[in-house]
Amino acid sequence: MLDVIVRGGQLVDGTGNPARTADVAIAAGRVVAVGRLDESARVEIDADGLVVCPGFVDPHTHYDAQLFWDPHADPSSIHGVTSVIGGNCSFALAPIRAGDADYTRRMMARVEGMPLAALEEGVPWRWESFGDYLGALDGRIAVNAGFIAGHSALRRYVLGPDANRRAASPDELRRLREVLAASIEAGALGLSTDISESHMDGDGAPIPAKGATPEERLALCEIVGRHEGTTLSGIFEGGSNGWSDFERDHLVRMSATANRVLNWNLMVVDASVPERARSQLELSHHARAQGGRIVALLMPVIVPMNMSFGNYCALFLIPGWRETMALPPAQRMAALADPATQSLLQATATSPKAGMFRRLSDFAGYVIGDTFSEANRGLTGRSVRDIAAERGLEPFEALIRVVLADDLRTVLWPSAPDDDDAHWALRASLWDDPDILLAGSDAGAHLDRMCGGSYPTQFLADCLRGRRLMSLERAVHELSAKPARLFGLRDRGLVAPGAYADLVVFDPTSVGAAPARLVHDLPGGSARVTADSIGVRHVFVNGVETVREGRVTGAKPGTVLRSGRDTATVTAR
Repeated sequence: MLDVIVRGGQLVDGTGNPARTADVAIAAGRVVAVGRLDESARVEIDADGLVVCPGFVDPHTHYDAQLFWDPHADPSSIHGVTSVIGGNCSFALAPIRAGDADYTRRMMARVEGMPLAALEEGVPWRWESFGDYLGALDGRIAVNAGFIAGHSALRRYVLGPDANRRAASPDELRRLREVLAASIEAGALGLSTDISESHMDGDGAPIPAKGATPEERLALCEIVGRHEGTTLSGIFEGGSNGWSDFERDHLVRMSATANRVLNWNLMVVDASVPERARSQLELSHHARAQGGRIVALLMPVIVPMNMSFGNYCALFLIPGWRETMALPPAQRMAALADPATQSLLQATATSPKAGMFRRLSDFAGYVIGDTFSEANRGLTGRSVRDIAAERGLEPFEALIRVVLADDLRTVLWPSAPDDDDAHWALRASLWDDPDILLAGSDAGAHLDRMCGGSYPTQFLADCLRGRRLMSLERAVHELSAKPARLFGLRDRGLVAPGAYADLVVFDPTSVGAAPARLVHDLPGGSARVTADSIGVRHVFVNGVETVREGRVTGAKPGTVLRSGRDTATVTAR
């Protein structure tokens, strides 16, 4: 007898082919038959009027820590994500020496917005090697999860506290190569790095990856290319400000040296400067001509995101703001109260030099979230524009006064200046490029600031009942088979006989995401932003139901995805 039959749904199988009515049979964790089936099963699901499709693959997450206190990877799983990739942006939790746990926690708290209390109380920190880390997750997760070896973690492990500041010696480079090879042999999916100005560690110093020379990165890429089923990823300065000659050459050489696809996070489109997106893609086109392949991640939705002048977030990354925002809180408040500083910050945020961060400069459109002072009572839910008009102030000055009254703790919800016809037309014009991947959620990071994990259902809702810029069949392909193929995930991303039974069953008339909300349910009582799914009836991982009617079942059938065993090699050439 079969384990499960999903009967009579509209099957969108991940290939991009037209939907068709079909039954899907599951046994021993895999799809065993698709079509009109007469067999019986222990569990039968009536999918009449519903869509049945492959589970979604999210290739850019930071669930490395969260999976220990939340094996279901909430909220991604309730939005149909069945496979996630972590270890991005050079950050991984292994290999690690016992004495470096505090350093790593503080770095992750600052740069990836993971609350320190949650990292301290919710993660066991009992491993050293990459293999031991993966072993700590084996059999304990509800999603399939693979992890890339992080360059910052590798450098800290080999070079210690000097990793941030200097190049590796010949002996240290040899050791870095050995540790990376051992990590990949244990299951790491490749190498992630960081060549940007965005990220600082918990002490305000450059992250360890930034101490590397170009020669070191190429030497590590050579190791990646020796192993089956591996990939490269990174975050690069040109992703926001345009590629330098160095990046243009070096990133292509990284991909070509490993003969692996290199993906970068994150392309942000700006309709006021549409040529920026085109120039960013020129890197990918150049790479193909030089024996490499570089893929840009581009989110197909507007991610719910809040900001704060008190806690590290995108405001801290605006060029010209970093010096002020890096000050200790008391000094930061004094600087923000100075009209000259306010004028400087506003001018730099709205200048072309702000690059992708200029989208944060519509301060009048910010909506006040949680407040913490008597002076700000009643402001929650109101726009800065209205508050400023009421008080006879310029919007930015009004915003700063609100923030200072709360000792910088005010929760701010920026407007979405890129949610208009011009921006959507520009995004859609990029989606046909083969070197664009619709992804980049950052799920598991910036927990109290954003909710990227809901992007699959947001996108499906927009395709079905919103702007309708893409067909349902293609949207499912973009969310499932395409990322699975790019990362070489074996037998995932399609609904076909022999594939793993990672499935989503949803109602096309209602599928979507509820408004984002702030909850306090992390270890230590820390806050996070989350969003419920709508219309997601069932999610299966490896043939086991993990989500029913938008709520997790508690089952933990997920697989820790290991390179070579669970991934095939996808070459750049």
